[in-house]
Amino acid sequence: MGLVMRVCELREKEVINQCDCKRLGCVSDVELDMKNGCIIAIIVPGVPKLCGLFGRDTEYVIPFRCIKQVGEEIILVQVKEEDIIKKCEF
Repeated sequence: MGLVMRVCELREKEVINQCDCKRLGCVSDVELDMKNGCIIAIIVPGVPKLCGLFGRDTEYVIPFRCIKQVGEEIILVQVKEEDIIKKCEF
């Protein structure tokens, strides 16, 4: 894998937290710093509401600095889950 990656390639990777070995899900979006052209964070959807019928009310916002390794199929992060879970603003 090279040093360049497209956002669509990130979306195919599953995010795993090294702290508790929990699967957080797959990347759904990224936050960009438009001034510097850098990724600030990756976004992973949170746990679905009521059997997944009514969407989600939370998401994981994982700062780029917390990404420890990007592999062929997974992204390893090291975070405390309570620090990264955010309420969705709809």
